[in-house]
Amino acid sequence: MKTEIYNVVIRPLVTEKGTFQSQALNAYSFEVSPNANKTQIKVAVEKIYGVHVKDVRTAMRKGKPRRTGRVLSKTKHWKKAIVVLDPEDHIDLF
Repeated sequence: MKTEIYNVVIRPLVTEKGTFQSQALNAYSFEVSPNANKTQIKVAVEKIYGVHVKDVRTAMRKGKPRRTGRVLSKTKHWKKAIVVLDPEDHIDLF
């Protein structure tokens, strides 16, 4: 069970926009497994960080084209989850 939780949430996304959302809206961004659903993401974040999740929004992000010399390639597609917490809870990412 413990390894399944850590396979759902891959890593927190620390960006300028994400920092603003965490302060203003109490919403945190995570990179999650592409085949994880909202319920699995909610349970995983609650168990890993010990918080109460209020809402989960997800978005599939397309891979971007990259160039290495003459060869064109693409980065992989990935899934982003924005998790809104209860007003009493917060996550310390640093």
